[in-house]
Amino acid sequence: MPSRLLLIVIASLFLSGCNNTLNPLCGSARPVPSIGSLSPSSVTFSQVQQGTVLTVNGSQFVPASEILINGKAITATAVSSTQLKVTLTTGVISGPGSVNVSVLTPSGNSSDLGCTSGGKSTVLVLTVK
Repeated sequence: MPSRLLLIVIASLFLSGCNNTLNPLCGSARPVPSIGSLSPSSVTFSQVQQGTVLTVNGSQFVPASEILINGKAITATAVSSTQLKVTLTTGVISGPGSVNVSVLTPSGNSSDLGCTSGGKSTVLVLTVK
């Protein structure tokens, strides 16, 4: 009987409210990104007019991750799982002020039973002078 109880406990961990870290079936699920800093943390509007590179540092980035500038998705270059880069232009930022920056990772394979996938990071503020 103890082995049957162990099997029930294991099945509960993997299938009921699956946590991606515990569920071996979540292999293709994408993690929720997390951002920690922007580099630079402020730019001048003339830099934006010339096209300046913004580096977003954090964790759990994947090649499909996008940078959101004031809610608008911009295709980013994934340098690594901890760094994304994007070129800021006047097509994205129209003038000086505070700019909300976050990272969005689209969901992965939605057929993964009980697995969460993708999501949006918290917001950091880029100052445009």
